[in-house]
Amino acid sequence: MRDMLLYLITVLIWGSTWLAIEFQLGEVNEVVSLCLRFSLAAGCMWCYVLFKKLPMRYSYKDHGFFILLAICNFGANYLFLYWAQNSLNSAMASIAFSLLLILNIVNTRVFFGKPIAKRIYFGAGLGLLGIISLFWQDLKYFDIDNSAIGGLTLALLGTLIASFGNMVSVRNSNQQIGVLQGNAWGMLYSAALLLAYTQFAGHSLAIQADWQYWVSLVYLAVFGTVIAFASYFSLLKSIGPERASYIIVLFPLVAVMLSTYFEGFVWQENTFIGFLLVLFGNAIVLTPFDKLRARLAPSPVNS
Repeated sequence: MRDMLLYLITVLIWGSTWLAIEFQLGEVNEVVSLCLRFSLAAGCMWCYVLFKKLPMRYSYKDHGFFILLAICNFGANYLFLYWAQNSLNSAMASIAFSLLLILNIVNTRVFFGKPIAKRIYFGAGLGLLGIISLFWQDLKYFDIDNSAIGGLTLALLGTLIASFGNMVSVRNSNQQIGVLQGNAWGMLYSAALLLAYTQFAGHSLAIQADWQYWVSLVYLAVFGTVIAFASYFSLLKSIGPERASYIIVLFPLVAVMLSTYFEGFVWQENTFIGFLLVLFGNAIVLTPFDKLRARLAPSPVNS
């Protein structure tokens, strides 16, 4: 029951954050928006861990991994995804990000030595075909200046970086570091690094924006960052990265429905085909056919 609740919370929140990000784009520089987002998120996390009196002392090596977590899960990945959504709508960006599932499995093999089942290659192939189908109109008339292709490239880079961050989270869990403690340190380092970036680049933190910007910022910081990441990393720790990755199959459904209603996302033939290929590819990756076949096989009857 607890894992199902964590699934539901994470899917609904992350499925809706793609639309919320749209209200962050435009007038305010993306780095400044992320700095404000993770500063607010870090403040919330630290208030909670201090209130709960959780242990927060760790080795220098662990702090090195907290910095990696900050860069990969709370910094560079989001920066690439924010940049991507300047060229892509929220539906397309969320579907591209769903390839995180396949990258997680590949990186689990690379970093933790877990073997890759044959079905994963087939599922990955379907996912790649799905992405090609989704962006077929842009690929057909490929131009080095094509904004959609540039947006897709940025989204995939952000997805790859996020996968590395997931591996750092798995490592931290293997070292018995609590999810909340790891997130609190990671978000604090992220806020500090993003602040340093804004100062180096000469961006001002004194901004003027409409109420939609501020509401979406609070939603992204509190729900999209603090609550959703705590739920997702708890699932990573509880059931492993492969099973937790079912979230990645489900949240694009929420994102696409919201984009269709609020952004006027238009479904075309290649969109249907691409979306279904990505969805089925991810489902195949996550379906242990051998175990499923064993469960469906008739039990032997004793004579």
